[in-house]
Parts: sequence; C-alpha cells; structure tokens
Amino acid sequence: MYNTTSKNTVYASTFAAVLVVGFPLNAIALWILLHRHSHKSPSAVFMINLAISDLVLAISLPWRIYFFATGTWPLGHMACNFIIMLFRNNIRSSSVFITFISVDRLLAVVYPLRSRHIRNGRNAWKAAVVVWLIVILINIPESVKLLDDLRSTNESLCFDNHGENPLVRSPIRYLQPVLVLILLMVNVVSTLMVLITLRRHGSVSAKVENKVNVMLIFLMNLTMFTIFFLPVSLVILFENFSRAITPLLCLASINCCFDPLLYYFSFDGFWKKKEDGGSS
Repeated sequence: MYNTTSKNTVYASTFAAVLVVGFPLNAIALWILLHRHSHKSPSAVFMINLAISDLVLAISLPWRIYFFATGTWPLGHMACNFIIMLFRNNIRSSSVFITFISVDRLLAVVYPLRSRHIRNGRNAWKAAVVVWLIVILINIPESVKLLDDLRSTNESLCFDNHGENPLVRSPIRYLQPVLVLILLMVNVVSTLMVLITLRRHGSVSAKVENKVNVMLIFLMNLTMFTIFFLPVSLVILFENFSRAITPLLCLASINCCFDPLLYYFSFDGFWKKKEDGGSS
C-alpha cells in the first residue's frame, strides 16, 4: 500500500464520473443500434463495435477507482494485467472503428456508386472481426512483458507501476503511437476529401442530406484523436513519462462519454425511428 494523495482522489473521481456517464450512455446506444437500426449499414456495424469497446472500458473502471481511492490492489498480478490491457484495447479498437466510420462516410459521399458493392454489412462485420483478432494477437506478447514487469515490483502498486514498464525497452512501445498517427492521417485526408467534394460538386452535395451532420462526424472524429488518443499514445515515447501517464489515461477514458454523440449525428432520428435497410 502507498499513501493516497489529492491527485489520486482526482483520478478516482474522474474515472468514477466516466463510469457513471459513459456506461449508461453506451449501453443505451448499443441497445438502440441493435434493435432500431439496420445491420446492413456499415456505419451501424462499426458503431456497434465501438459501443462494445467503450462498454468494456467502462466495466474495467471500478477497479481503477478502487485502486486510486484506497491505494491498494488486492487482486494480484494477473487481474492487474487484464484490466490494463482492457484499457489499451479500448484506445486501439476505438481509434480503428472511428476511422472505419470516417472512411465509410468518405466512400458514401465521394464515391457513392463505385463503393456500393463494398459498403455492406457483411464486409463491415468481417472487418470488425479482423480488428478484434489483431487486437487479441497483439495482447499476447504485450501481456507477457507487462506481467513480467508487474511480478518484479510491489504487487500493491498495479496501476501506479509505470516507471519500469517493459514497453519502454521494447519495440512494442512504438505500435500504438504509429497506429494512432496513421489513423489520424486517414481521418484528416477523409475530412478534406469530403469537404472538397461538398464544396466543389454541387450535384453530389445536393444528394447528401444533412451535410452539417456529415461534417460534424469528421470534426468529432478528429477531436477524439487529437484530445483523447494522441496524447496518451505519444507520451510513452518519452523517457520520463511516468508522471504524465495517469492524468492522460484519465483524459483518454473520457472518450467513451463522447462516442454516443457520434452515433446521434450519424443517423437521422437515431433515438426515434428504425433505419431502413441499406448502407447509406
């Protein structure tokens, strides 16, 4: 056990607020996506998986709240390892699914006819399964290294054990920053292409309903990356990152509270009516 401080109280309070807000919002959004929207829509499929990723993050938060509120971790190394990996998986899977949503909107606006055979629910589910499989495969070597590190330190430290993280000495540490940067660039390019298309091509622009909502989706995606995903992903590249990592993890966890806004702006009448079949 180590002494709890005012900072730890802030951390516990932040995670608690995210849990209270994020869990019900994503649970309701997931229910609506499953029951009121067509699974033939690729955007709906990606949002279902995004909501699942956020719910998994929310479920892991009570253990972080307990740790920072009490300063103790009674569940051992394996449980600590598991909870840490759930958090990392949320950032990785969420960033991928948010990018998929951007690319799907890009195809719908810029290449509506050429992309019709690609943009369907079956392909979207295949892509989602591949994403989860890759995330799980990445977990294996990363979990082994993290578990070795946890076993070499005080068991009660758990989430405060960042100073000797093995990822600092491993090429794996570059995986998440590179992934997030690449996906951010894809979102930036998608945003620019859609914006140019809507401005230059009047005929295409006229066919796109709710153009403001379309651009809001892209702006929200860019905001998610720059505020929630990028800082916590890049900080581990610095040698002395231990002081900044926990505040940035608190910030990153807030992403699951904003994703339901993405669902709302992506579908007209999201909370009221059932979406017709199709991939629009």
